[in-house]
Amino acid sequence: MAFLRSATKTAIAASALPAAFAFSSLSPSSPNPKPVNLVFLSPSSSLLTSARFGLVKNLTQPPSSLSMDTPTSNQKPISQDDGALPEILTEFMVDMKCEGCVNSVRNKLQTVNGVKNVEVDLANQVVRILGSSPVKTMTEALELTGRNARLIGQGIPEDFLVSASVAEFKGPDIFGVVRFAQVNMELARIEASFSGMSPGKHGWSINEFGDLTKGAASTGKVFNPTNQGTEQEPLGDLGTLDVDEKGDVFFSGTKQKLRVADLIGRSVVLFGTQDKSDKGLTAAVIARSAGVGENYKKICTCDGTIIWESSNNDFVASKV
Repeated sequence: MAFLRSATKTAIAASALPAAFAFSSLSPSSPNPKPVNLVFLSPSSSLLTSARFGLVKNLTQPPSSLSMDTPTSNQKPISQDDGALPEILTEFMVDMKCEGCVNSVRNKLQTVNGVKNVEVDLANQVVRILGSSPVKTMTEALELTGRNARLIGQGIPEDFLVSASVAEFKGPDIFGVVRFAQVNMELARIEASFSGMSPGKHGWSINEFGDLTKGAASTGKVFNPTNQGTEQEPLGDLGTLDVDEKGDVFFSGTKQKLRVADLIGRSVVLFGTQDKSDKGLTAAVIARSAGVGENYKKICTCDGTIIWESSNNDFVASKV
């Protein structure tokens, strides 16, 4: 399947906005796709080409490492237990001081199952990882080196207008984060982690609106764009979460036909029942997040917070 530029009308939604809003977007594809050679540019003076990761491809052909079965309208997310996640590039900012730090970080990540290549940029304190490992697994590996780390970008360095998005659940009862990353124009990776839920099976979905004035009850129906899903199984149906006895759950999988650009301004909803027959426990707005090579700032311009301080505070607050 050809990789095409997605000419998309998008709105950048911040989950902290107090005003409720609804958003819908269209993603028409270009009628005349042209082959494009991709070059990944690091923030340092040297060039880091995606060929070093085996990512330079002709966009008229899908990458072989990401080849999938022909998508069907009723295909559900595939759990990690059923197969490896597709490869994408993930960037972390890591607190490194010297070549010893670089070697420690690289050596640890290379032991992680699913990691294919690791590139470390000491000058900018950026670590780029190509592989199929979940963000949670890579984050835990970095923490084991004794260094502060924070996810700053994720996706495939190709011609996507929006390659990644995030929804954050900030309590007071349920905490968590859901990350979406575009793999190709017909496939998205989904990773989620929650705490504070009741044990058992819970339905969850992407809903039409990011209107949280009445919590999950005001987010509309399950997202189901024309010709993308069915009435019985909408595209935004994410299946079931199996929460453990501690109230925690981690999910990683993929969803066919899901386009990240179409999700901005909508919401992720958690339900109290498996069949989603209740109004929903809680919801969070889906906002655009940084793709690969889009976020190298170390200090927040709004309050001067250093990224390491922000990372630690966010970790404590989110409990995931």
